[in-house]
Parts: sequence; C-alpha cells; structure tokens
Amino acid sequence: MRLPGSQLMLIKCKMYCKYYLNLHLAGCVCKNYGTIINRGVKITMKTFLLRATIFLGIVSSVFAADLDTARIDELTGLKGKMNEKEGVYKVTFPRNDVKVVVDGWTMPPFMGLGTWAAFTATQNGAMVMGDTVLFEDEVNAAMSAALDNGLNVTALHNHFFFDRPKVYFMHIEGEDAVDKLAGAVRKVYDAIKQIRAASPQPRDSFGAKALPEKSSINAAPLNEIFGTQGESKDGMVKFTFGRPAKMQGVTLGNNMGVNTWAAFAGSDDNAIVDGDFAVTEDELQPVLRSLLKDKINIVAIHQHMTHEEPRIMFFHYWGRGVAKDLAQAVKGGFLVGGLLELSSPLQN
Repeated sequence: MRLPGSQLMLIKCKMYCKYYLNLHLAGCVCKNYGTIINRGVKITMKTFLLRATIFLGIVSSVFAADLDTARIDELTGLKGKMNEKEGVYKVTFPRNDVKVVVDGWTMPPFMGLGTWAAFTATQNGAMVMGDTVLFEDEVNAAMSAALDNGLNVTALHNHFFFDRPKVYFMHIEGEDAVDKLAGAVRKVYDAIKQIRAASPQPRDSFGAKALPEKSSINAAPLNEIFGTQGESKDGMVKFTFGRPAKMQGVTLGNNMGVNTWAAFAGSDDNAIVDGDFAVTEDELQPVLRSLLKDKINIVAIHQHMTHEEPRIMFFHYWGRGVAKDLAQAVKGGFLVGGLLELSSPLQN
C-alpha cells in the first residue's frame, strides 16, 4: 500500500535524522573545534560539516518533493518556479497594469514592483510568505481578503518617496494545507483585480463627502464610550491610552510613545477618526479584523522600536462616518484584542 506523501516524507525524515543523530552522538567536538573524535577515528570538521550540509539538503528536498506545485499553479493562476536548494516554490507577477513614476522616472516592475508568494512544505502542510504590491485604493480590500481567508498580514508600508501613484507593500504569512494557502493568495490577487477592473487608474481619495471647514465634535458621547475625558482643541477630540513595555531594561509607557490613540474631527454626523494602535504580535490580527469589519481603513503596519519586551507592533488607521460609530469601532478593537486591562481607563 502506498503511503500518502506527507506520511512518506515523515518516514524519510526520521530515517535521515536517525542517521545524523547517530553520527552526532558518536562524536564529540574538541576544544579547538578542529576535529571530531569518533570512536578513535579522526574526522575533520570540514568533513563533518559537509555531511551535515548533505543531510539538510536531503531533508529539504524531501519536504520540497511533497509540495504540490501544480496545484499551487492551478489555484493561484500563476506559473511558479522551484528553488530546489531551499525547497521553496515561488509565484510572482509584475504590477505593470498601472504606470508608476518615482521621482520623475517611469519605473519598470523589475526594479521593485513585483508581487510574490513563496511556499515551503512543513510537517503540517505548508507555509506561505509573500509581498503584495498595492495602490492606495486596493489596500483594504486586499487586506480583508487575506484575513478573511486565514492569512496573517504582518506589515504594510511604502518603499519609495515621490512615487505617483503612491505604492504600498503588504506582507502576508500563513501556515495550513497548501490548497488553502494557495486559494487564499488567489483571493487576495482577485480582490486587487476587481478594484482595477472597476477603475483602471487608482483613485486619489476614499470618496467620502467633504468635511466641514471648522470642526465641532461633541466630546461628551465619546468620553462616555471611552470611559475617560478626551483632550479637546478647536472642536476636535483626542484620546490616548498607554501600555507598559520595556526596552533595554527601561520601563516605557504612554508618554514615551507606547500608546494607542484616536483623534476625531469634523462634525458629529460627518467625522473622521485617525490614530495608531499599539499591539503585541498575538493581538495584531484580531484587532485588524475588527477594525476592517467596521469599515476602518488600515494605512500602515510597522514597528517603532527595537529590542522591546513584549514586541509591540503599531498600525495606523483612518475612518469616516458618524463620530459615535467611529468611536465604537475603535473601542471594538480594544475589546477583541483584550486590551482593556492594559490600556486603562477604558471600561466595558
């Protein structure tokens, strides 16, 4: 009876691992790391490393062989290429449907306007990582498609200055069965195509009606929603909530920039909210989903610090609508992310 590919792969890996571990356990590295003494036989470190490299190559090829590349091509609608050495199958396509000018120069897609998704086999199926080239009016549709189909969105940022139209790059990651991952990637790409089919050239605004020249936000209902007194200025209202973190052994908080904030302008029935969420890696995906569900646009995902504990991700957002509805949407992000206890004084 023929074993399924994944089971056969595991059996092969176990066999090769057993060989490698026997070799490793039989030897010990000398203090000068120059030789390995293996039951009285000297084996040079060069030979040992060569065998280890061969072993890793075998394992990589075993995993790669279990990756159904034809299925990836079928589901993504693209023809990929296998890197045998790394055991990675990669599909790509250039964003040549819209002319991009950077600093006055028409940029060929080869110079950094290529969307890609790379697949590698794992014990539980596969992992995908990718970078998706997007224009401003495509970002939130593509992000929603990724999150709705089981992918994680790990970054959203720009690569250029003075680019027209503005170009953004959305990084994705996922671990699941290869069919599910490839199908999810296709959903992201289809969402982009739908946007461009409706409007061949990227739009230059969200399309909402103009805001009043003078803001007149009533702070009272927003204070009630957030459970604290907001800062008011010229008819605008802003709320800021800090959370604890450490960097280089120093305790950080609200005033050092580890905070979530929301600022409201316009009128009560025609308002904008913009702000920044400070979340851990585990909180990022559910909070993104929550805000997108409530029609809040995500405009950037990145880091503000290095070597902080816990690691904090920051994402920036922008929403239009009724001020109270926008406030409830932002508070919903707190609820879903479990941030209420960390970001006092919000209350349920």
